[in-house]
Amino acid sequence: MSAQVSPIDEVKTTPWSGGKSPFDVEYGKMMMWFFLLSDAFTFSSLLISYGALRFSSASWPAPDLVFQSVPGLYDSGMPLVFVGLMTFILILSSVTMVLAVEAGHRMAKKEVLWWMVATIIGGFTFLGCQALEWSHLHHEGFWWGSIPNAEELKHLFKGGTEATYGTYAQQFANLFFTITGFHGFHVFSGVVINIIITINVLVGTYAKRGSYLMVEKVGLYWHFVDLVWVFVFTFFYLV
Repeated sequence: MSAQVSPIDEVKTTPWSGGKSPFDVEYGKMMMWFFLLSDAFTFSSLLISYGALRFSSASWPAPDLVFQSVPGLYDSGMPLVFVGLMTFILILSSVTMVLAVEAGHRMAKKEVLWWMVATIIGGFTFLGCQALEWSHLHHEGFWWGSIPNAEELKHLFKGGTEATYGTYAQQFANLFFTITGFHGFHVFSGVVINIIITINVLVGTYAKRGSYLMVEKVGLYWHFVDLVWVFVFTFFYLV
């Protein structure tokens, strides 16, 4: 005679009966997704503010004229070359992070270690490039809260009147340094977290746990930072 399952026991075995996530997502990973979602709203509000001001203004600094230097090599004549290099470095670091996560799935400790080190180097390189770009723009007269000399900056505008150049250049500078600085802070934070994770990989913390899930979690954050940069790049350097 076969045993019969009571309706109560049957309910307890369903995915919605508690004790197991219906989406089979680890708690820490789910919290990371929530954090990234909230952070996405913050970046979205900043970029929307920039776009609203940019397209409501009679004139605006032209990206191909503002970003045409390669600090230390060329002062002009190389539009978007340097920021293109910055973008390539950050995207490449995202690739190395993917390889670190993949190696973690195979429990390949040495591969995880080296790919994490490569990701950290990419992050530091990007931050160094950003510091060079900021230094160059500051030398050109752009900075937070400062009102640039309209006569010196008129070669960066296409259209509009010289009387408005100083005002629009100040608005551009305030938003540019705020948004790229906020993104740079995220990159720096990601580098610090990556260093901590790499140290844990080196001492064998995750090998003892039998899982490199922490590498995957920090990988989500790093990919988010890279994705945000694509939008920052589009808004400031291309539009």
